[in-house]
Amino acid sequence: MTTETRDIRLVVLDMAGTTVADGGLVERAFAAAADELGVEPGSAEHAEHLSYVRATMGESKISVFRHLFGAEDRAQRANTAFEKAYGELVEDGLIAPVPGARETIGELADSGRTVVLTTGFARVTQDAVLAALGWQDLVPLTLCPADAGGRGRPYPDMVLEAFLRTKAAEDVTQVAVVGDTSYDVLSGVRAGAGLVAGVRTGAHGDDAFCAAGATHVLDSVAALPALLAGDR
Repeated sequence: MTTETRDIRLVVLDMAGTTVADGGLVERAFAAAADELGVEPGSAEHAEHLSYVRATMGESKISVFRHLFGAEDRAQRANTAFEKAYGELVEDGLIAPVPGARETIGELADSGRTVVLTTGFARVTQDAVLAALGWQDLVPLTLCPADAGGRGRPYPDMVLEAFLRTKAAEDVTQVAVVGDTSYDVLSGVRAGAGLVAGVRTGAHGDDAFCAAGATHVLDSVAALPALLAGDR
């Protein structure tokens, strides 16, 4: 894989769980969404919904709520409550960079590669996370599902949007996609990315990554520069 990894020109990185440690804030924000829809904490319905939220980490949140609550108005109410709660938790200082993530992004840029940050959250939440970390100008492009026509992971749309907007690569095989969920991996595979790596700092593990088609599994995003340099 050495030659291929050295030819990577565009790196698409997930945020929460991959470059950003949020300490389970998704589940805490989901509690607010469930409450908005009248789902009782401790009930079988609440447990079933939470299980689905955990299983679909990485997917566009509005898509998750459409599955859970059906009618569009109910899904939108849940999503609004979720995004508000998550944003408040972010503002309370409950997020931090994954160790080495900031340095990794700098190393990738210094090596001449273009880095794009993506998320399954809405733009308002993504911007709140970037602001809380002081990352507003860290990369040339950040994307949420709405920026790619509304479809988030596991669709390949955000990866392909990054490819089209940045023009950093000549072929999708020169794209690397890295994330902490099987949905991140699947989106990279579907986009035809040359390198698709799962990282062990978030929601899913090795079995899920391999089942989704990952080419690599890394302990964290901090291991990516060495991989791309052909050192491992």
